[in-house]
Formats: sequence, C-alpha cells, structure tokens
Amino acid sequence: MEKPLITIGESVHASIPKTGAVMKQLRELGPEACQRPSEPLNYIISLIESQVNNGADYIAVNLDAFGEDNPQITVDMMREYVKLVRKYGSGVPVCIDSSNDDVLIAGLKEWYNTSEDRLALPPVGRAPLVNSVKVYTMENMLPLKKDFDFAFIGLLVSEEKPTGPGGSHSTDELYSLAQKIFEAAVHKYGFKPHEVFFDSTVFPLAIDMPMEPGVPGYTYRTFETIKKIKKNPEMEGVHCVLGVSNCVRDLPGRKVGVCRAYVAKAMEYGLDAAIVNVAHRYGSVEPAPELLELVSAYARMDGSAEKMYEAIQLMGKFCRENRKPMS
Repeated sequence: MEKPLITIGESVHASIPKTGAVMKQLRELGPEACQRPSEPLNYIISLIESQVNNGADYIAVNLDAFGEDNPQITVDMMREYVKLVRKYGSGVPVCIDSSNDDVLIAGLKEWYNTSEDRLALPPVGRAPLVNSVKVYTMENMLPLKKDFDFAFIGLLVSEEKPTGPGGSHSTDELYSLAQKIFEAAVHKYGFKPHEVFFDSTVFPLAIDMPMEPGVPGYTYRTFETIKKIKKNPEMEGVHCVLGVSNCVRDLPGRKVGVCRAYVAKAMEYGLDAAIVNVAHRYGSVEPAPELLELVSAYARMDGSAEKMYEAIQLMGKFCRENRKPMS
C-alpha cells in the first residue's frame, strides 16, 4: 500500500534548542569535527538514523541560525551536514533547507560531489529536495536542473505587496504564484510535475484571527490554495507540502494531537507531503475527533462572522481544557 504522505524529517534543524546546542558544540570542535568521533557527532548521526528508521522520505537540514552574522558559516556547515546525510542516511535523500540561495546551491553541489573518498560516501541515490524556491529566486535556482537532478519546494510568497483581503495574499494570489513557478519549472527548465512541491505556508492557529470583517483566515486560504492547485489538470502530479509544526505555536498543550488533526484535514484538500517529526506517524494515525473539529473550524473560516465565531468558541474551549494550572 502506498504511503499516504511524503514525509520530510524536520529534526536536523538548528532552531530546535537541543539540536542547535549540539550543532554549536560540534562546530566548536574544529574544521574536522564531522569526521572525528565525538558525542555531538554521535547525536547528529542518531538524528539522521532515527528518521530513516521512522520512514522519512527526505531528511531536512536547516542551519540558518548559524549564518545570521556570517552567511558563509552556514554554507560551509551545510556541505558537512549533507555529507553526513549521504553517509548515514541509508539512501534517504537530503532536503536542503535554507532561506539563502548560496546555502541551497552549496548543499546541492555537495550531494553530487563524489570526488572525496576519505568519507567513503555511498553512491548518490534518489535526487535531493531543495527548500525553497520563490518566484523572485527561481531564475537563480531552477537553471541548476541542467547540471544537478533535484526536486524543489516552491514557497508561495512574493516580494510584491499583497493585495488580498486583510493585507495578505488571497487564495487567487497564492495560486497565481504557483502557476508562475510551475510554468518556469516545467516548461522552461525541464522539471517533471512530480518534482515540484508547493508550500502555501502554515499560520499558527492560536493567532489566526482576521482583524477586519469579511477577511478569510490564513488556514482557510492555505487549504483552499492546495485544493485549487490539485484541481488544475495542467498541474497533475505536483505535490503540496506544509511545515506542519508551525500550526501549534503558542498553543497550551496537545501539540502532537493538533498537528495530527491539521495534517488529516489538509489531506482532505489534497496535501500529500509534510515537513514533520516523522516519529509521530502523521497521516497514518487517526486524529482525535475534537481536535479535528477544531482544525476544521479554521479551515471553514471564510470571512463570515458565523464561521469566525465558531472557531473562536472552539479555540477558547481548547485553551481552557489544556491550560496548565498555575503553581
């Protein structure tokens, strides 16, 4: 039976406090740290291997937290972490994740760098995933397809001022961004539709409350954009992906359960890939009915006062039931 969801393991991410601290320790061990045995290195290797064992289809690496003052640090670190995924990922490809194109390019080139035999790297298996390409970066990133095989996540954001309701992108605007990326990727640069993933972005449920009447919620727009992409016969074969954990930011509890419900609801709209903690088996375990009801309320928040009131009521109930008592 085919897996219900393409899973991109999120655990090798510098913004996760414990992981970021270990990455910092590893970096402080010097330029050869990723080749010499150490406790920090063992920890990173265990993150890679555990995600493989939990069925990850890709292993994401994000090191952007290290490049805030000097982006070159992140470029150099990405090369080393890509080698680690090559060596310890049992053939599971890397997802090179960065907001910096130079980091993405360095990681992509390193995945295909077979000139270094000192690490005894295995042969390159499936093509890596690049996260992310935007409308305003695609002419920099997509031509790399000529020299390197890869799939990519098209992030539906724009440098232009959004003109949708409430000062953010409407469903039509998000869909238009997807069309532009698809057109360039498939018809200009030779990507196959299944090598294109679209990310309509996840907004925290806790603050998904429009400030103006008649404005649809962010979750509504995210899900409706997925539906619109998936219904377009010209885009048949493309994937839709979300970084799910952002939906539970600032919630008081049951975060795994809410993520599970969020994935289940998004899959009804056509979601078929997710950046997640793969240990939680999202897409395979049934969500709690009351949590699915909560997420469903946000998915229906189309701008009407009635739908917004419904979501507010359910969120208030959820917070009351899950807020930790004051000590």
